[in-house]
Amino acid sequence: MTSPLPPSSHASVLDLAPVVPVVVVADAADAVPLARALVAGGLPAIEVTLRTPAALDAIRAIAAEVPDAVVGAGTVLTPEQVAESVAAGARFLVSPGWTDALLDAMKTSGVPFLPGVSTTSEVVALLERGVREMKFFPAQAAGGTAYLKSLAGPLPQARFCPTGGIGPDTAPDYLALPNVGCVGGSWMLPADAVAARDWQRVEQLAREASALRR
Repeated sequence: MTSPLPPSSHASVLDLAPVVPVVVVADAADAVPLARALVAGGLPAIEVTLRTPAALDAIRAIAAEVPDAVVGAGTVLTPEQVAESVAAGARFLVSPGWTDALLDAMKTSGVPFLPGVSTTSEVVALLERGVREMKFFPAQAAGGTAYLKSLAGPLPQARFCPTGGIGPDTAPDYLALPNVGCVGGSWMLPADAVAARDWQRVEQLAREASALRR
């Protein structure tokens, strides 16, 4: 059975799990077992970043073979990448920042999206465009929990997925904020475990991450 994410731009990626794994796939052959380990650990929303030549093939494989995963594309930078990602089976889109052209493409893609912001003006500009759910990036470098807490007062309608420099020790502080739906991170995918294809360890780390609820 496919994980719950209605095929609508109004669906929320922020409510699927407390943590969205941010995945860099070097070898598309690793995509399916990696995704299965994350899902088994309780993290169904998986952001595959478009940072490697294998990324679109990885999204395609996960979409086809891991029905309980909600696979998305991250590091989306251009309208062309929006189209390619959706065609490959991405069910949500994440960008580190946004332009008018990129935002227009994401809004017409037919899937949920999280455009990246790091300043108050960017948040206000997105709210003006009818976008209320965003990625806060780079979270730690851009002000962390103190910054997001300051935004909650004047801009309570904005909800965030902070990503960037967040680990298991700091994630609970973010998740305790009223304007944070989930966090993004890669700590459950240590490089040595992925290189060794130790999917059992990935599953255990994912299970621990999935328990980081408010």
